[in-house]
Amino acid sequence: DMSRPVVTRIAPSPTGSMHIGTARTALFNHLYARRHGGKFLIRVEDTDRERSTQENVDILFQGFAWLGLASDEEPVYQAQRADRHREVVDELVQRGAAFRCWMTPEETEAAREVARAEGRALRSTWRDRTDGDPSQPHVIRFRTPDDQPVVVVDAVQGEVSFPSKDLDDLVLLRSSGEPTYNLAVVVDDHDMGISHVIRGDDHLNNTPRQALIYDAMDWERPVFAHVPLIHGPDGKKLSKRHGATSVAEYADQGYLPEAMRNYLARLGWSHGDDELFSDAQAESWFDLEHIGRAPARLDFDKLNHVNGWWIRQADDERLAALVQQVRAGRGDVVADADLPRLIRAIPMVKDRADTLIALADQLAFALLNRPLAIAEKPAAQLTDEARARLARLSDRLAGLETWDAAFLDDSLKGFADAEEVGMGKIGPPLRAALTGGVASPDIAKTLAALGKAESLGRMADVLSPQA
Repeated sequence: DMSRPVVTRIAPSPTGSMHIGTARTALFNHLYARRHGGKFLIRVEDTDRERSTQENVDILFQGFAWLGLASDEEPVYQAQRADRHREVVDELVQRGAAFRCWMTPEETEAAREVARAEGRALRSTWRDRTDGDPSQPHVIRFRTPDDQPVVVVDAVQGEVSFPSKDLDDLVLLRSSGEPTYNLAVVVDDHDMGISHVIRGDDHLNNTPRQALIYDAMDWERPVFAHVPLIHGPDGKKLSKRHGATSVAEYADQGYLPEAMRNYLARLGWSHGDDELFSDAQAESWFDLEHIGRAPARLDFDKLNHVNGWWIRQADDERLAALVQQVRAGRGDVVADADLPRLIRAIPMVKDRADTLIALADQLAFALLNRPLAIAEKPAAQLTDEARARLARLSDRLAGLETWDAAFLDDSLKGFADAEEVGMGKIGPPLRAALTGGVASPDIAKTLAALGKAESLGRMADVLSPQA
């Protein structure tokens, strides 16, 4: 029913890291809201006071910020809404849809045994009694209908039917006065105007209970869409042994947020054969019909392919700043004076890097401190004959007005012709002088990336008498 304004939400618990599955669910909700000109909201399910520290809440929002997903309204904190949850429980009692229950833990266990033997879920012995003492500790339970199917129309799973005899008389309010999860979720989703509940299919079994609470309050149910969970490369539930499971780990491993959005959108949802697409395309295409019913598999090769493509689209100044961060994380500060050299070097190597870590490694040649420490194998190239030739090459390069890779390539070939030798006699000693044996692109690109002053300086270092 598209008559309601579209409002979606992500409702994570602050556990200390943001799972990649949470990130994907958030993205699906965000894309759906954008596609329909609606709102995307964030609710923090922080009722577990042990885990819901400020630090853990901050980690959640850092994850959302890195992914570029922000709530269109102030985030809602579930723990602050307990009074409203209790108000709805009172109303359910007044409507006869809920009742007070004084069963002891022992009585509950006994009743559960009986129910199990009869092939049904727990029914409280207090459903129709009126002799309880409200001053004594008790819970409030939902009066589950006796024997009727609870039918949920799911936008991904299709029509799903749950026999009500399999659903127990759900506790809505604990004896401590604390509302339970299923009740709080329904009240919050209703009050936030949520039209579509798009979430992991691990929540599918909660849905009939939640649907019954909506019905009992005469509230319109949202559209439910339960998305299969992400599996590891081996097809089993995603866990630590498969590698990164949290958003922060992907950020640390050098993935770009736009690549992560592209990859995650494609993980369990598809638009034809499109693998590489922009945020704007995803927002205009995303639908619930094309979410697959089978679990999606995390595929690191595919993720690297997508990330490499986005690195090639990215602005070189931005990549330089990100490489600066990667190196700072290793305790290696890139001086601002070296940034122009870094920016010049990026186009020379970015075709071969599929993560920012790989990009930083391939740019190491541009950031070496002079004089270079030259490894044993390249040092063997610097014979007396080779040094004399490097000195002549240095003079020739010093006279050049133009300093780009194509022009430098021609200059090196012209120099080899003048010396009557092949490039094999020029490239290796020059590379030794310029990089000390660290990986670098082809030699003309290396010169172009380093720039004239730095190239000639590194050559002069190996030609000086104390070298």
